[in-house]
Amino acid sequence: MSITVLLADDQPMIRDCLRLILEDQPDIRVVAEAADGAEAVALARRLRPDVCLVDVQMPGLDGIEVTAALAGPGVRDPLRVIVVTTFDLDEYVHGAIRGGAAGFVLKDAGPDLLVEAVRAAHAGDALISPQITLRLLSHLTRDEPAHGPARGAVQPLSEREKEVVRAVARGSTNQEIAAELCISLSTVKGHVSAVQAKLGMRNRVEVTAWAWERRLVG
Repeated sequence: MSITVLLADDQPMIRDCLRLILEDQPDIRVVAEAADGAEAVALARRLRPDVCLVDVQMPGLDGIEVTAALAGPGVRDPLRVIVVTTFDLDEYVHGAIRGGAAGFVLKDAGPDLLVEAVRAAHAGDALISPQITLRLLSHLTRDEPAHGPARGAVQPLSEREKEVVRAVARGSTNQEIAAELCISLSTVKGHVSAVQAKLGMRNRVEVTAWAWERRLVG
């Protein structure tokens, strides 16, 4: 079955380019386009695409507000949202992470990374453009304490779970973690689910932020 995608960008040319890149893949299908944030939220809630690609700067609701509306805290059945932008400013990344984004990709990162981000989000992984991962996530070590239920006491993680958290925070996919730790893919998924449950978090991006805030990753 195809991975269904919603594109949200106020520039028709950008939407056309993104559509061409994605629909060149046999397993990805663009099911809707939105030219502003409010339209993106309405279409996403009605169509329930597998992944939403959302630009940061849009009229009405911006990409961070769209992300929070579709995937943020309090959303009962969150969608997978990837923030796509030409800007790599800190506040955009932080806002995307706080809003529950499943990825953050720069428009100049190239078509391969964009496709990889869509597939990763659909698989329950997360991808942040390598150009910004280290510089911007490291800012979280100077930010306020971790958000969500993990602000208070959390269940302690096992040593294996900490290894998985470090790998997730470095941007590794489940398959890469399985190869690195010499364990099965299903075991990795089990560890990731257990970590999210213990920390009170819903996705890998939140786990990544938590790890950087607590300096588990150098």
